[in-house]
Amino acid sequence: MSTSARLPRAAWTQRASLAKLVDALGAQNVRWVGGCVRDTLLGHEANDIDAATRHLPATVIDRCKAAGIRTIPTGIDHGTVTAVLSDGSVEITTLRRDVATDGRRATIAFSEEWRDDAARRDFTINALYAHPETLEISDYFGGLDDLAARHVRFIGDAATRIREDHLRILRYFRFVTRFGDSWDAEATGACSELAATLKGLSRERVGQELLNLLALPDPAATLAKMRELGVLDHVLPESGRREVDQLERLIAAEKHAAIATDPMRRLAALLPAIPPVAETVAARLRLSRSQRSRLVCVARREISDGEHPRGLAYMVGMECAIDRLLIGGADAAPIMGWELPVFPLKGGEIVARGVGKGPEVARILQRIETLWVEEHFPPRERVEALLDEELAAR
Repeated sequence: MSTSARLPRAAWTQRASLAKLVDALGAQNVRWVGGCVRDTLLGHEANDIDAATRHLPATVIDRCKAAGIRTIPTGIDHGTVTAVLSDGSVEITTLRRDVATDGRRATIAFSEEWRDDAARRDFTINALYAHPETLEISDYFGGLDDLAARHVRFIGDAATRIREDHLRILRYFRFVTRFGDSWDAEATGACSELAATLKGLSRERVGQELLNLLALPDPAATLAKMRELGVLDHVLPESGRREVDQLERLIAAEKHAAIATDPMRRLAALLPAIPPVAETVAARLRLSRSQRSRLVCVARREISDGEHPRGLAYMVGMECAIDRLLIGGADAAPIMGWELPVFPLKGGEIVARGVGKGPEVARILQRIETLWVEEHFPPRERVEALLDEELAAR
């Protein structure tokens, strides 16, 4: 149904490029939808602009071409065409209704009814449509009231919506963390009941959704709720109460140190300090090689990390050192903004002192470097003295 509510005239709604797109498609055949409407109503910046249209994808392409707008058929099988505009792309999706679903993908049919399209979306706050010219909002399922109350609610029966797409379990927790003030009893009950269905999803999708959740400002209470409901057991079974509490302490430490949030650091906090476990999780979630290396490095953390933070940073790298210090409850301030020094000794200098080329040079070099780090990176003169002592001892 339409409402008397209107979308505020945010800067993005007045872009000339969007007006050109609307002219090409016809204002009666297009609506702004989803996150751009929701975020603008909340006073947030809208980063991605999405549109719904009555036109079939081929018609969208033809009309845009006639108007000089380039398009990319990014998801044409599901009705999505991307219009490439001068100040950002817009995804345009033909109105759809679900014909069949299996929890991982849906078979859809195109529709000409805005309500059909709204009915297949996940949450009421994501099913708000705005007229591109009048900015009048169409709200079919009470999304405006839910947005005002900061209440995240599934459209229709929660269990039914989750059975259509199992990933909606994790999306629910992410959206509550970002937009909600309370838990919806029906939603949490359905998420708990159907948590095992997450195992049928690709691990990449689960991993990405988990990292999206961990990237939010403060997801600690959400992870605790997921553990309480048994959902976390099917996403990250390696994470128990101790690790969830550890995440909460990490987030507090990040805030105290004014350090930017980092989802990989937070994922590391949700794992025990056991490198093989980190390896297993990285493989299961299909993380990149660099992400895997980071998890394993953090999993090697020790109680002594905080005793010489700059030495730790020198040995394992700045990123891993910050992670280990914060997770371990140590002060990361000594390495913030600090530049890693360069070891002022080369192997050739040891050879010049009479040591034959080979493993012995490498052993001496490593020994001197270790002492240099332990002594907090003294100047070149001290390094030469350490070398003198080492060679004299031989």
